[in-house]
Amino acid sequence: QVQLIESGGGLVQPGGSLRLSCTASGTIFSFSYMGWYRQRPGRQRELVAMITSRGNTNYADSVEGRFTISRDNAKTTVWLQMNSLQPDDTDVYYCSAATPWGEAYWGQGTQVTVSW
Repeated sequence: QVQLIESGGGLVQPGGSLRLSCTASGTIFSFSYMGWYRQRPGRQRELVAMITSRGNTNYADSVEGRFTISRDNAKTTVWLQMNSLQPDDTDVYYCSAATPWGEAYWGQGTQVTVSW
């Protein structure tokens, strides 16, 4: 069974940086995309960033210019470099991946807290 294992969350001060990592394991043929979502009570679930199998990237307007998504050559690991973090970035961040045939997988979530 496919698993997505996340790491890299934590507590940082405003203006600081974090690097989230998500690694897929199990029987994997291919992913159409891998990406990061975030959600907390009172907010809509938001697609933060995603990268397709062809290497195309998309970002939420709220993180454009501050966050960067990348992946390894095997397309089984995806990172989210988060710079210039602000308190409003505080959320649980979930890694997600989708196959060309419509299956979706989710990581366990990693907490990002931006605070003094």
